[in-house]
Amino acid sequence: MPPASNVAGMKKTIEEHAERFSEAAGTYDDDQDSEEYLACADLVVDHAGPDADEVVLDLGTGTGAIALALAPSAGRVVGRDISAGMLEAARSKAADAGLDNVEFGEGRFRDPDYDGQVAVVTSNFAMHHLSDELQREAIGVIADLNPRRFVLGDVMFFGEPDPSEPFYDPAVDDPATVGTLVDALTDEGFVLVAVERVHDQVGVLVAERFGEGSERVEVVGAGAE
Repeated sequence: MPPASNVAGMKKTIEEHAERFSEAAGTYDDDQDSEEYLACADLVVDHAGPDADEVVLDLGTGTGAIALALAPSAGRVVGRDISAGMLEAARSKAADAGLDNVEFGEGRFRDPDYDGQVAVVTSNFAMHHLSDELQREAIGVIADLNPRRFVLGDVMFFGEPDPSEPFYDPAVDDPATVGTLVDALTDEGFVLVAVERVHDQVGVLVAERFGEGSERVEVVGAGAE
């Protein structure tokens, strides 16, 4: 893995993001109590749907909320994050829950430090820290892992950005439009099978790889027209 550094296209350095999330790790789970965040997390878990013998890779795993929720139904779950504090919290929660099929370690969207087989990739409320260009690169890296499904829950714009909403901070975050994300996914050979519109600025995209003839689906969920 290359050394952490100030990556062009990010509003904060990797070190700065890692530090601020490590500082927040102790109270992070309690702080994530908005209806939209919780709905988004539930949808990511519901759509992931791993089989009992499959490997799930959870990127931007944080304190492991998604990884730990999927562990009982998956063969193995691998969580990756840049924050040592978040990873420590995730490992502690896994131990408390008695889960032995979950592994947490350092990794980034564009370098997850994982080269094994993976069936499902998930991410919730994490990729929006990257610029559009870096999100596209991250989706390319995910595609190279050859999962059958990628479930992305995040801050994403269905309409005009509104920084007065509590979902992101323009000083440190850089959410993409839904159209930008969909284009990046389809360019990498994914087919969109579900779009869950939780809020004008929060959603879940479910992308899979099929044979020819698959079509995109319509937007569903709260706020869909």
